[in-house]
Amino acid sequence: MIDDEPESERVSALAPFRHGIFRAVWAASLVSNFGGLIQGVGAAWMMTTIATSSYQVALVQASTTLPIMLFALVAGAIADSFNRRKVMLVAQTFMLVVSALLTLFTWQGWMTPWTLLAFTFLIDSGTALNSPSWQASVGDMVPRAKVPAAVALNSLGFNITRSVGPAIGGVIVAAAGAAAAFAANAISYIGLIVVLARWKPALPEQTLPRESLGAAMGAGLRYVAMSPNIAKVLVRGSAFGFSAGAVLALLPLVARDVVKGDALTYGIMLGAFGIGAVGGALISVRLRQLLSSEAMVRMAFCGFALCAFNAAVSHNAWQTSAGLLIGGACWVIALSHFNVTVQMSTPRWVVGRVLSIYQTATFGGIALGSWIWGVVADAHGAEIALIAAAVAMLAGAAIGFFLPLPKQTVLNLDPLNRFKEPMLSLDLKPRSGPIAIMIEYIIREQDVPEFLATMAERGRIRRRDGARNWTLARDLENPSVWIEHYHTPTWVEYIRHNRRATHADAVVGERIRALHSGENPPRVRRMIERPTTAGTTLVSPKGPIDH
Repeated sequence: MIDDEPESERVSALAPFRHGIFRAVWAASLVSNFGGLIQGVGAAWMMTTIATSSYQVALVQASTTLPIMLFALVAGAIADSFNRRKVMLVAQTFMLVVSALLTLFTWQGWMTPWTLLAFTFLIDSGTALNSPSWQASVGDMVPRAKVPAAVALNSLGFNITRSVGPAIGGVIVAAAGAAAAFAANAISYIGLIVVLARWKPALPEQTLPRESLGAAMGAGLRYVAMSPNIAKVLVRGSAFGFSAGAVLALLPLVARDVVKGDALTYGIMLGAFGIGAVGGALISVRLRQLLSSEAMVRMAFCGFALCAFNAAVSHNAWQTSAGLLIGGACWVIALSHFNVTVQMSTPRWVVGRVLSIYQTATFGGIALGSWIWGVVADAHGAEIALIAAAVAMLAGAAIGFFLPLPKQTVLNLDPLNRFKEPMLSLDLKPRSGPIAIMIEYIIREQDVPEFLATMAERGRIRRRDGARNWTLARDLENPSVWIEHYHTPTWVEYIRHNRRATHADAVVGERIRALHSGENPPRVRRMIERPTTAGTTLVSPKGPIDH
């Protein structure tokens, strides 16, 4: 765990660079992203030369985002359950091998539209596996207070490459063909693989057995379902991806058909988008200090709508590129802010899964939008599709009147670490269960309204962290007595549930304890449920040696 540092350092936009591992991974990722963008230019432009319809061209964008939508949750569960460094190494090696095969197929002239889509899908399946571990590892490289700055720097790095990578990619494709672009991408993975292989992060000791993949995925989904603020981010991210993805999906058609350009024109347009994105990354930290979350996102929606409309009506490559500068800035401002909001609202034990669900929503929106806007472009032309997407972006901004993003707050989501496993008289095994928990409170009549409101929040936190069948009951004969009751499937899940508590959650517990008017603390009873059928093996009391 990385220690916090002085406040003056936390507010610096470049403070994450003071951590050596962040610098090394950032630089290696810069090279890898550079190769990925060159590969993207090669794939998109190659498809315009071998495809038989606009639909297939738009599917290149869909094939890059569909894997994230399909596999992100599994990848997030893996990121939270396994060594993230090793997961990233596996993903990077897989992408290197697939990129090498893509180069070979192209060099030998074996490529068809559907083969190209398949290779693109496989490469971005590796990205889907890598991304949750990479994003969750940011908190392992820098202190939590520096996570927003680190996320902004990651966006900056990616978009520095985006500002020049596509143009160079266009030059490579025009001069040496798509195979050269694919080969450059394969080589770009090597540096990041070396850096990750040498990184030895200090990992917390795991004292509990690893959750099964299914249970881990369920815990991530449950956490999101019980976190209203995160759900708002998912809706807005999905809406942004659905509408804004039209520009990147249809840009090859804009370059070829609207402005009558070539591969170099397409690369320059992507470069303009990247330059705008660099600007957006540079100002995003400052904008977070000046504007509310909702104001930032609405501005991004409206700015991208202007970009899409300009691309539809412009027949001049430079005018289109000028609009793409605005679009790139808005793209980064929105997506980096969504990412930061999710990371700052999520504790470390589940951050990979929550980020993966966010990616599923956002990139699922991009994949769906790419397909739909491609169909519209096939039937009515790219210009009409872009105008329709601009209208959809304005509608996405209007969603904020009904689902505004949460205010920017800094929560202490570090583990509370107050729970101590109780001494038991029964010889329980980790898988013993179900476990029933009853907590008794004594509440004065005048405190009942506040108690009920606080317990509603307590129940949400309990269910979010794994409790089942949570209820609150009142004693009919002694109305001052209230009973909180919930279950966990096994004893180890009960321990896991309690260890998930954070310092932010403790505020709710402290309010409840302040309302308790009994002479002693609230009484906690832990019980194991047992069937009454004959022949059932019961847990035996511990012997003297166990005591």
